[in-house]
Amino acid sequence: MRLKGIRASRNIEDRRRSAGGAGGKAGIGGVGLLIVLAIGYFAGIDVTPLLDGQAGQQSSATRELSAEEQRAAEFSARVLATTETVWADIFPKQLNTEYQPPVLVLYSGLAQSPCGGASGATGPFYCPADEKAYLDTAFFATLSRQLGARGDFAAAYVIAHEVAHHVQNEMGILGQVNSARRQVSQARANALTVRLELQADCLSGVWARNVDGLLEPGDLQEALNAARMIGDDHLQKRAGRVPQPHTFTHGTSEQRARWFGIGYKRGQISACDTWSTENL
Repeated sequence: MRLKGIRASRNIEDRRRSAGGAGGKAGIGGVGLLIVLAIGYFAGIDVTPLLDGQAGQQSSATRELSAEEQRAAEFSARVLATTETVWADIFPKQLNTEYQPPVLVLYSGLAQSPCGGASGATGPFYCPADEKAYLDTAFFATLSRQLGARGDFAAAYVIAHEVAHHVQNEMGILGQVNSARRQVSQARANALTVRLELQADCLSGVWARNVDGLLEPGDLQEALNAARMIGDDHLQKRAGRVPQPHTFTHGTSEQRARWFGIGYKRGQISACDTWSTENL
């Protein structure tokens, strides 16, 4: 991805020097429920045990950041800026409203949010309560080295996916899904979350289509490969489990890659209607 000369977003909150993060905690229920939007099962670890906001404590001592961490932060700030530019242009044209961008919180190890606590092992997540996306920059190494999703555009796709959850929040979709999840069985709640996640993948494709001038050869393949590597079926197999569709919360590898492709091909928010489609 060609990011040279791209401005760095100012909507960055860097908590990495003080490990453990900051912010309130919430239990399962209310806004805390939506921490499940994090990409789960990374490195074979299910996100569920971390959803009660009771993650362990780390020392709050100030620490020095490595050169790799600094590069990851600079990369994240520039990718975030591209999402700001794209959605600020799309919202008035396609939704007849203005876009208010999220803050990206960079943390190390553990993070606290109004939606609960999480660790870098759970992957990035979005908290609608404070309208912030959370990212442990060390996750990029996990994405590449452990999950086989290599390349800078694979990392950019992950950031774009979390911003897409903010887009859904701006559109009022997250609140509707949260309310619906409380009234149905766990299996049905999981199915609703799959549709939410696949829509975020599609919206990530819309973003990719609109930064086309910044793409380099192979970038789209990197994003599609990343989508496949974080499909529920693939991650459950990787964790030594037999895939259980009723437990899926993000969609299969095929679904995630396909919906990203739909968003990229169409470039329209309206193309990302995963709610009225019977077969995902």
